[in-house]
Amino acid sequence: MLQINPKRIPGNWTEGFALDFHTLSSQYIGDDEYGHPQFDTKRSDVGELLYRLKYGKDKSVLGEIIVTVSQFIKSKNWPVDFIVCVPPSRKGRQFQPVTPVAIGIGKALSIDVCVDTVVKVKDTPELKNIFDFEERMRILKDAFEIRNPVVAGHNVLLFDDLYRSGATLNAISGLLQQEGKVRNLYVLTLTMTRSIR
Repeated sequence: MLQINPKRIPGNWTEGFALDFHTLSSQYIGDDEYGHPQFDTKRSDVGELLYRLKYGKDKSVLGEIIVTVSQFIKSKNWPVDFIVCVPPSRKGRQFQPVTPVAIGIGKALSIDVCVDTVVKVKDTPELKNIFDFEERMRILKDAFEIRNPVVAGHNVLLFDDLYRSGATLNAISGLLQQEGKVRNLYVLTLTMTRSIR
């Protein structure tokens, strides 16, 4: 199992955690032959496997991630009835890691996974270049809808790969609580950025 250092993440939910930071350090080491800046980046254990899965499509790491996440959820004793996946922010990416990891967790813990309960219905600019939290929330207004109301009255774990500012998770959490009528909402991400912006 991977070594993790869980971090509590604040938001409009019952309890939330990221398993670890995504990167531990990143140092500029010069430009490559094309003038692109190069960095010596050190990642946490889970950050490294997420990087390999998300950007290298290395599915051999799925099992280790799923075992680690499943053990963490068990340790929290959250009474989870459903796992809800955060929809991808970029539809064009060929491989989205959230769904296969969530499905694996669901199988390991015998929890139903809802991959289509929350859908993104509005195109939004990439939020990583927008640093004001309120501006992010304004952009995300009406960006998501609930298409499958099966979660009403149940305890839900909202799952994503990366916590940056929490704007997306807060927007979806509000939707699940107000329109989805969930009972208790827990949030878990694989990693989080070192700075919350």
